[in-house]
Amino acid sequence: MWKEKWIQNLRNEKNYSSHTEISYFTDLTQFQQFIVEECGVFSPEQVDSDLIRHWIAHLIETGITPRSVNRKLSAVKSFFKYLKKIGKINSNPAEKIRGPKTSRKLPAFVHHEEMTRIIDDELAYPESFEGVRDRFIIELFYVTGMRKSELIGLKDADIDGYSKTVRVTGKRNKQRIIPLSDATVEKMKNYINVRDREVPNKTAFLFVRKNGEQMYPKMIYNIVRKHLDSISTLPKRSPHVLRHSFATEMLNNGAEINAVKELLGHSSLASTEVYTHVTFEELKKVYHNAHPRAKN
Repeated sequence: MWKEKWIQNLRNEKNYSSHTEISYFTDLTQFQQFIVEECGVFSPEQVDSDLIRHWIAHLIETGITPRSVNRKLSAVKSFFKYLKKIGKINSNPAEKIRGPKTSRKLPAFVHHEEMTRIIDDELAYPESFEGVRDRFIIELFYVTGMRKSELIGLKDADIDGYSKTVRVTGKRNKQRIIPLSDATVEKMKNYINVRDREVPNKTAFLFVRKNGEQMYPKMIYNIVRKHLDSISTLPKRSPHVLRHSFATEMLNNGAEINAVKELLGHSSLASTEVYTHVTFEELKKVYHNAHPRAKN
């Protein structure tokens, strides 16, 4: 009962996405099962810090990655925080517990020259509605840094051709405005003209399928993957790689980190700072390849 009320609270007051709700619900269910196996029954009032630490140790022993352990711990912390808020328990036993340290991987990205080649490759995009749409999807990802879900959710009403901006609805329904270049606005107009001519009975969404219905995540992923496959050295080929590419290029070309944070829709500067490490890695490559003493 408390678990369902907690999830409802996340949905109504915290504006968590359905994906986060499902993940948290699953994580807490697994935690409950562990407590039942250890104690015979799950009673929030009887759970203490030592029991939670024992659960974390169990997760690590079974091969769960530190990142996943920390997500599960976040779910448990959130649950007990909610119970304390409504007076079900007097203290949060998970409040001061820290999860295992995670090694943060540098995000994969595509260099500007490669992105230009991919976008300008005439043979890669057929002269059809799908071809025009797919090429513009790739370019819009790259020039705005928006997330896959944000692009799928775009509607015609979110585009302001006069002010050359696009309104993006991000995580927890937070909205931000991203500026567009004159060239991007012209390409958007071209795409919309082709779409309106070729697609009957379309929805209000900007990007649609041939039948006029909204596109879905796997479809977007496949489009991006198809066009990034030509880069054999790229470890990942997803829409998020284009988001990484946008952020990296912005910082490489002198953009202020707080401005990039706002454009990406990050709630924390720490999420944006990872791209400064990427740019530093690029500087090291240039140094080692160019300086005669570094080569030695």
